[in-house]
Amino acid sequence: MVDTDAKQPGHPSSLSSLGLDPVIESVYVALLDRTQGVADICARLALPEHVVRSALDRLSELALVRASIESPHHLHAVSPHVGMEILIAEQRSELARHTQRLEAAQAAAARFILDYDGRQSGGTDGAEVKYLVGLDAIRDHLKILNGQVAEELLTFAPGGPQKPENMQASRPLNQQLLRRGVQMRTVYLNSIRNDRPTMEHAHWLTEQGCEVRTVPSLPNRMIIYDRKLAMIASDADDTGAGAVQVSSPGMVTALLTLFDSVWQAADQLEAPVQPAPGELTCQQAEALRLLALGLTDEAIATRLAVSPRTARRITSSLMTHLGARSRFQAGVLAIQQGFLPARVE
Repeated sequence: MVDTDAKQPGHPSSLSSLGLDPVIESVYVALLDRTQGVADICARLALPEHVVRSALDRLSELALVRASIESPHHLHAVSPHVGMEILIAEQRSELARHTQRLEAAQAAAARFILDYDGRQSGGTDGAEVKYLVGLDAIRDHLKILNGQVAEELLTFAPGGPQKPENMQASRPLNQQLLRRGVQMRTVYLNSIRNDRPTMEHAHWLTEQGCEVRTVPSLPNRMIIYDRKLAMIASDADDTGAGAVQVSSPGMVTALLTLFDSVWQAADQLEAPVQPAPGELTCQQAEALRLLALGLTDEAIATRLAVSPRTARRITSSLMTHLGARSRFQAGVLAIQQGFLPARVE
């Protein structure tokens, strides 16, 4: 960390809004002005050596400074045109991480409120929001709803490969619903394509009349009944802990919009998943988006429903593909090379 008690440059930092403090900016400007060597920078800026070296380390982390190609023993500062783009990209990435933390906090607050309201109301029938606790309560309630659905069943099924016993147990119900004329659309994760039993089950569903597609990741487990009522897992990481039933028209409409958006972008079960040369697979693109948001390999593994080892392999290959030396630089290069939009969401 840069010593803030060190002598500061004689002018305020023009890049403080981009996260560059005055000392680091002054070292960057000195390098842009062709000042070479730690000793020369120290003399020019009247700064201690450890402060200059710390600033150079930070500039290197930000990819604003690198070893010169022409003279490896000298440092090269990237041009301000590229440097400012890097700093802006870092601010966007930090904003995305802050937004993610805020959304997690909002979800936790919503679960707390729903839990409190559920205890106060005792889960009164007819309420627009109902909270169910525990896997037994969820299964009992789903059994009732499955018996009432008449026209359409829309499902997000995260978690990757399904348990054989669960797939086998679900077949009679699926056949019953389809014979009743219920239209069924289900979205699984792309990771099921590497699991033969789950793919066989998915093909069986399509043979029965269900439509199945896959995506790299899903926001949560969700089932929408007849476009009138939705069941959502209260904890995306522990779907058996509890569920929320919503029947408010506005909330259901918003969830329908989410489902339709994901469905339109999803791959059909028989669709080829191999990208063109030089392009990323859907799973790699999603892993890159999550990497740019600051997620760890373990968190990426959970979102993609793959093993942590597979997630580490994917992120490592992405960094190699991009030529990145750090996870942050991978996000910056992904934006620069057009793999991600300027604003990662």
